[in-house]
Amino acid sequence: MKECNIPSRKFGEYMSEWLYGENGYYASYKNIGKEGDFYTSVSTSKFFGGTIAKHIISLVDEGFLIQNGVVCEIGAHHGYFLADVCEFIYTLRPELLKSLKFVIIERFDALQEFQKNYFKESFGGAVTLTYYKSLSELKCENAFFIANEIFDAFPCELYYTGKTARVDGHKIEFDVDDEWVTQKAKKYHKDRGEIARGYEKFASEMALSCEKFEFMSFDYGEMQARPDFSIRVYEKHKVIPLFDEEIRREELFAKSDITYDVTFAHVKDAFNEVGVDFIELKTQMAALVDMGILELLEMLKEHVKEKIYKQELEKVKILIFPNFLGERFKMIRFRKNKL
Repeated sequence: MKECNIPSRKFGEYMSEWLYGENGYYASYKNIGKEGDFYTSVSTSKFFGGTIAKHIISLVDEGFLIQNGVVCEIGAHHGYFLADVCEFIYTLRPELLKSLKFVIIERFDALQEFQKNYFKESFGGAVTLTYYKSLSELKCENAFFIANEIFDAFPCELYYTGKTARVDGHKIEFDVDDEWVTQKAKKYHKDRGEIARGYEKFASEMALSCEKFEFMSFDYGEMQARPDFSIRVYEKHKVIPLFDEEIRREELFAKSDITYDVTFAHVKDAFNEVGVDFIELKTQMAALVDMGILELLEMLKEHVKEKIYKQELEKVKILIFPNFLGERFKMIRFRKNKL
């Protein structure tokens, strides 16, 4: 891609094209593993989705989620996460697999096709999926929404001492006055860093899509904004700071992942502003333990050989141990009740 074909624009538009354009990074299926994307909690262990399944059953038991309610994953990519949830629901409470409605929000046709094929191979006709390209298309009474690593994939603006970034070709210049970005930076006490665009619209669409719901998401970041830039590129299992003077952005554009740490206070405010209640923010370790991941492991231990149990235990350790994913990743949870 030649630099002369890249128009001058704000960084948020540039990042949106990088990730979601016609030839963007997320527009097609990506492998996970040695030659593909970084490993995620979903790809680490089926017990990640299994723990969410256990939580969904608890929501039904407490009466928050009706037995024919919607279970919806947003941005499913491979479809593995929701498939793991369905597999554990079948194991733990099989009748719910027939009564619950399973939905995926996925904008890209190619990814939808991959997900459909994966579910057909995994479940035959036992699980029926409904697809929507955006939350605004979904209308339901009662739902549980789940997402993994979604907020760090929203396009962001870059802010530095009063100015917003513009990209000319692939060169970043801080010379734009943007009042919205400036006000967000002041609100979250940032003199530099990333200001996400789209949280407000996302929260509003979810609030309008369903009368009563719980929404849970896992991502990396902190409640308060970090004091510097965190934006970085993932390319062939290497982490590259976006402002590294040695990188050539034109060579990485749309061919690698680009991400940043989430400011969860911004997410919290976006949902509060549309009448959705913030419930909690906690580490992934605390969240998974509280929702019963260790109880699931004990159930496994009773039914499989010791070797298989130990293999699964090692995978779960990656999910919950502080020196792996347990502390860096956070779970944020919201609820909306009927008025």
